[in-house]
Amino acid sequence: MNKSYNMNIDTGEKTWLTPPHIIEALGPFDLDPCCPPTMPWRTATRMVHWPEDGLKVDWTGKRVWCNPPYERDAMPFLGRMAVHDGGGILLIFARTDTSAWQDCISPYAYGILFLRGRLRFCRPDGTPGETATAPSALVAYSERDFARLRESGLRGTFLRVS
Repeated sequence: MNKSYNMNIDTGEKTWLTPPHIIEALGPFDLDPCCPPTMPWRTATRMVHWPEDGLKVDWTGKRVWCNPPYERDAMPFLGRMAVHDGGGILLIFARTDTSAWQDCISPYAYGILFLRGRLRFCRPDGTPGETATAPSALVAYSERDFARLRESGLRGTFLRVS
């Protein structure tokens, strides 16, 4: 398992965490399969920290929060979210032209919130970090999750997919 596996936006030297206001607006979640070794706030009841492989834990019936490792390590998590039966929400760059988006998000998403502006992630110690290099989207994989997006107060453009 390489260093970036199971990390949120890991470039080898940086780990960018989901800002807590996102989790507070959308939670609670049963499972977060993509936690870095250090996480200053709870994202779910069960948080899988690297080096444990979040793809190998039981997702059955669980509402999942997924901010996957970015770059090439994201695809297995995107595929798992696409076929997961318990619903959940995925945070991903809104790069709708990519094969990841075309193969794992568009055909399976219930709805999407394209966030207004660029998301500012947090460092492992919880302090504000860098602004994302691309726009972000929150992808809902059930009607219940799409309703949570709409009621969250998070700003952006909502799109119902199915």
